[in-house]
Amino acid sequence: MGDWVIGALINLLGSIFINFGTNLLKLAHDERNLRARMKPIIYFQAWRIGILFFTIGNCLNFISFGYAAQSLLAALGSIQFISNIGFAYFVLNKTVKIKLLLATVFVVAGNIFLVAFGNHQSPVYTTEQLGENYTNIVFLVYCIGLVLVVVFHHSIYKRGKGQMLVPFSYAVVSGAIGSCSVLFAKSLSNILRLSMSSNHDGDGGGGYSTLLNRFTYSMLLMFISTGGFWMARLNEGLSRFDAILIVPMFQIAWTFFSICTGFVYFEEYKVFDALRTTMFVFGMISVFIGIYLLAPEDDEVLKDGSLAVLKTSNSSQHVERLFISSDQIRDIEIIWTRYADENC
Repeated sequence: MGDWVIGALINLLGSIFINFGTNLLKLAHDERNLRARMKPIIYFQAWRIGILFFTIGNCLNFISFGYAAQSLLAALGSIQFISNIGFAYFVLNKTVKIKLLLATVFVVAGNIFLVAFGNHQSPVYTTEQLGENYTNIVFLVYCIGLVLVVVFHHSIYKRGKGQMLVPFSYAVVSGAIGSCSVLFAKSLSNILRLSMSSNHDGDGGGGYSTLLNRFTYSMLLMFISTGGFWMARLNEGLSRFDAILIVPMFQIAWTFFSICTGFVYFEEYKVFDALRTTMFVFGMISVFIGIYLLAPEDDEVLKDGSLAVLKTSNSSQHVERLFISSDQIRDIEIIWTRYADENC
């Protein structure tokens, strides 16, 4: 069994844990909005358990980064789309529509192509090699482009207009910056694996001294910063948008930018020939089709994107949920529940 297979299996388990934790976080936010909005979210058991699963899943993913290519592991995150349907239905009591299932099929199929034709190598880099990659001109140009993408989509999100642009732009900004934590995590995982690969010290070739240098500490600091940003944006996004919409968007953005970053930084594209490149691009197109199909129905979101109205009714109750855009009143969700035998 190759190292990349071990890394893939660990990453799959971690992805399932992360998705389960994410949906529990959303469940806690829903409970807070319905019952005790002024009560801190940390007091809800579902939120605490969700944080636990989310943390364990990320630890498993961190370990997996030392055994497989970043682009491969990022693509394996598609397992979350399969588990997300089940969790949204059984845990969050969401109605799963045919359109969402079809979107999930496209996204998962695309990610299968990304995995099958991705990079299956698992090299171990010295700290000197890792440092040189961060100063590579191609990687620096990529970073500049990433900053421009973040600024552009953040401006779209702040305007708060557009049926799909608001949640999509929010997810793009979160994924673009949050995916950098994958790069730093893989660098740290590589250093950890390198430190255990040899007993001798010095020259960045192995030994525990590789854990005690400024490069390692800088990677740890960057990992905590970008990972903390990703966690904060995820938690905030779950409180503002419907989980069955925003969770796939988060994962798609994170997967896309993680793959791109791994390609550029670790030069994983060098193993690609014409066939593998074609199939990889085909997989990405399939993912983008899935993104388009994830768009909410026209009767769920107003055309200007500033106000979304969701309705659920039966013989005993009628519920309306109004979401105000972020450029108006932040973090306000008005829930109106009217029973047939009671006055509002």
